[in-house]
Amino acid sequence: MATPRQPYGSVYREFAGRLLSRTAGAPLIAGNAVDLLIDGAAHFAAWLAAIRGAERRVLLENYIVRDDEIGTAFRDALTDRARAGVHVAVVVDWLGCLGQSGRRFWAPLLAAGGQVRIYNPPRFGEPLGWISRDHRKLLVVDGVQGFLSGVCISAKWLGEPARALEPWRDTGVALRGPAVAELELAFYDTWNSIRPADDDWLQSPPAPPPPPAGTVAVRVIATQPASAKMYRLDQMIAAMARRTLWLTDAYFVGIAPYVQALMTAARAGVDVRLLVPGGSDVPLVAAMSRSGYRPLLGAGIRVFEWNGSMLHAKTAVVDGLWSRVGSSNLNISSWLGNREIDLAVEDAGFAAAMGRQYEQDLGGATEIVLAPRRFRRSERIESSAVRPLGVRRAGGSSSRAAAGALRIANSVGAALSSRRVLGRASDAPLALTTAALLVLAVVAFAWPRLVAWPIAALTGWLALNLGIRMWRTRRRRHRWRRL
Repeated sequence: MATPRQPYGSVYREFAGRLLSRTAGAPLIAGNAVDLLIDGAAHFAAWLAAIRGAERRVLLENYIVRDDEIGTAFRDALTDRARAGVHVAVVVDWLGCLGQSGRRFWAPLLAAGGQVRIYNPPRFGEPLGWISRDHRKLLVVDGVQGFLSGVCISAKWLGEPARALEPWRDTGVALRGPAVAELELAFYDTWNSIRPADDDWLQSPPAPPPPPAGTVAVRVIATQPASAKMYRLDQMIAAMARRTLWLTDAYFVGIAPYVQALMTAARAGVDVRLLVPGGSDVPLVAAMSRSGYRPLLGAGIRVFEWNGSMLHAKTAVVDGLWSRVGSSNLNISSWLGNREIDLAVEDAGFAAAMGRQYEQDLGGATEIVLAPRRFRRSERIESSAVRPLGVRRAGGSSSRAAAGALRIANSVGAALSSRRVLGRASDAPLALTTAALLVLAVVAFAWPRLVAWPIAALTGWLALNLGIRMWRTRRRRHRWRRL
């Protein structure tokens, strides 16, 4: 008897689901409740309430915990739970917390029985190991409440009212349901990557996973260095988008294959939008982002710059059906170098909420547009060829005045229309690089030791670490021969 054929639509959905699962390395988990958290104040209130209500265990993993009023509030809440017999485990990144918080800051928690591990401090034998960072922002309480976000534990996210600095714009989620077990697994993976767990309760999460708490299907995408799972998924989503692809990113530096994927989608009629910071806490990254605007705009992608103090969110919403929230930026560091964690949500209701928030964010942003081309190169050559004798090209103070007037016009226009004409943004990184190289050349000629000493220190460091690695490899080889 012939097997009845499945409708094409159901076969396509099954194929798409399998494709996403394998690309992201994350299964689709149904039965969850997902709530949006917008900006730092909402995050800190929800996180602290969950920690203070913990009865069994608290697992916290964050790139930065800063020694300020917010960091102190979290440390004290964790310390209180540890004194009450709750298992408390914290992972922070060495580079992220460098100069932000140290062992003295964590001393009260350690004295109360809590555990703190530092991810990837510099080590001999791994000269370039410091490149890998733990960029996750993750909290799991009692195995039933989970949170992931782009928010670090720092008062910077609340702004500075005294200096009229607005709060940072950021997005995260609160999660309940079976997918919370995946968040715990992600934490244990990081914890055990630092060194094997000392306690049985940190070896693996308890079974079974939490019961269903809602109707939302999600994928928890926990990436490790060089796994490229999030990169493959971002590429796949850009290829699968049919109507809309709305992206928010704090540190966008798109590599060529991903930029091509976005441009191809836009040329195919997809409404592709990119929202990035107008002013960044990492100015070099902002300059690199702006240097890539022109090809995006030329392909029909709409680019917006946030007008507030800092846009730190990392989100995507596609076709009103699929959304992503988490810690991954659209750059090679997040895609290949870091530990990141994101939540992909396949739910129309949640996507609608994400879409509304995106449109609200665009209301506080300025759109970047290309300046219209006034004439072709051939026309410019022809006009200069017939210029009457005695007529000089505009230059000097008059041309500078004209350029200044154009900049003023662009600024006024941006204020009135929320649009800004793209200037020669791509020239800025080139000018900066040129100036830096010239300064380096002058220093090298005038004071060669200032250049030679850092190079000698770097090569010595590399030689020492490579020698240590060679020694360790030989020791392992001798052990194997003895066995």
